[in-house]
Amino acid sequence: MATILNIETSGAPCSASLSSEGMILSHRENFEGRNHATMLSDMIKTCIDYARDHDIKLDAVAASMGPGSYTGLRIGLSEAKGIAYALGIPLIGVDTLKLLASRVMFSSDEIEPDTIFIPMVDARRMEVYTAAYDFALDDLIAPQAMILDENSFREIKDTGRPILFFGSGAQKACGIFADAPQARFVPDVEALAVDMIALSERAYAMRDFIDTAYSTPTYLKDFQATTPKHKVL
Repeated sequence: MATILNIETSGAPCSASLSSEGMILSHRENFEGRNHATMLSDMIKTCIDYARDHDIKLDAVAASMGPGSYTGLRIGLSEAKGIAYALGIPLIGVDTLKLLASRVMFSSDEIEPDTIFIPMVDARRMEVYTAAYDFALDDLIAPQAMILDENSFREIKDTGRPILFFGSGAQKACGIFADAPQARFVPDVEALAVDMIALSERAYAMRDFIDTAYSTPTYLKDFQATTPKHKVL
């Protein structure tokens, strides 16, 4: 198994972890808000220092690719690219929606095998970044930006299969799933670097790497800048 530095900056938390053979060797996390630019470098240094102090060779660096915060994703991927380039190691991209689903999958041994996993990352108003996956992380609904309404996920609800929905945007969908007794909301699910291990190690084993120079985050929709309001004197 490979030793991988994992970096997660897609949402409000900022985190980094060092993993090897499915185990966490070192990790740092911050939940105080979007201060990734000031926090991430020290988190990464802690993990790299651990590897150096224990004479462990870093085999790859993995970054959460989104969807999520435009600024956070750019910060995380830029740091990952710099490390991959400087050390001459491959770069791995981890889908944030699959990361959230993976975290929920491993949270309990009592999840039924036909469960449908619906991660939701908050966007704006009633919009979320979302997808639907089975236990193999195959797409039932492809990742997309979705404006939620009464018809959202109708085909998923009609299957009658157990549904778990979760993530920073999931509260918006509680009413939508009120008519689906098989659906359950899983609270407090955030994307964290410690939960990237299964996906990053699988990608390394399959040699599924991304381009160190030209890879970009997965935004799912175009960035919309806002113009600051000026005070009227």
